[in-house]
Order: sequence, then C-alpha cells, then structure tokens
Amino acid sequence: MAALTIDKITKAFGHTTVIPELSLTIEDGEFCVLVGPSGCGKSTLLRIIAGLEPISSGRILVDGADMSDAEPPERGVAMVFQSYALYPHMDVGRNIGFGLKIARTPVAEIAERVGRAAEKLRLGSYLKRKPRELSGGQRQRVAIGRAMTRKPKLFLL
Repeated sequence: MAALTIDKITKAFGHTTVIPELSLTIEDGEFCVLVGPSGCGKSTLLRIIAGLEPISSGRILVDGADMSDAEPPERGVAMVFQSYALYPHMDVGRNIGFGLKIARTPVAEIAERVGRAAEKLRLGSYLKRKPRELSGGQRQRVAIGRAMTRKPKLFLL
C-alpha cells in the first residue's frame, strides 16, 4: 500500500461547506476508519481521495506525489462501493477479473490474480456462479476481490 496525506482539504457544494479544512496522514500499511453520522462527509471524502469528486482547496498526496488534480486511473486507488456494483450477467470469476480484462492484462495473469483473490476471500468454489446465486456477504467479497486484483496503492471501503 501507500502513504496518504490529506493536506488542508475543503469541499463545498455552492455556498455549503460539507468538509471544512481537514488534514490527515495515514502511513503505508496503516488502516484508518472514518466514523460519523449520516451526511457528515465520509463518502464524499472517499470519493475525493479516489478522484471521483474534486476538492475545493488543499492537496491530496499519495506517497508524496500530489494527486489533487489527477484523474482516477492515475491515482492507483481501488474503491469498493456499498452497492457492490457487480455485473449480473457475469459469473464471479469474470466479475473479479473484469477490470484486468479492460486494462488488457494477459489472460494467464488474469486467471492467476483471480485465483489468488478467490482463494484469499474463500470464493474458489463460487467462481462459476452468478451474483444472484450468492449471499450479500459473498457479493461483497466479490467486489473486494475485483479491487484486490488491481494491486492498488490505496484501498477504500
């Protein structure tokens, strides 16, 4: 993983400030949990880190590199959404490997990474099943597996 530095960022929608000045450093290998009531800015902050939402001011650094204006693919961030975002017509294996296929990763490497992720997440026996055949927890692990196979610098859940 990588170190993340949030340096005096703010986020406003029009005249409404939803994230007042915030600074935070998370070192390589550390876990950080954001807890707060609905509407306090947790999801907005994750979307900002992932590059899905622009900041109003401040900087975001990943391993010291300024990523404040970088596009999402340049950031090396994998984000697992609460809704899982699985493709219902694809089986578990294809869902996990989809991002790698889009990135034109060689087929053998996709198979290897999907297999490793499935093993770590105890999904090996479900690789040929469709999302509708899985429990909510299994679907969540498929979404996590898809993010894991990308080998991200930062992992946002």
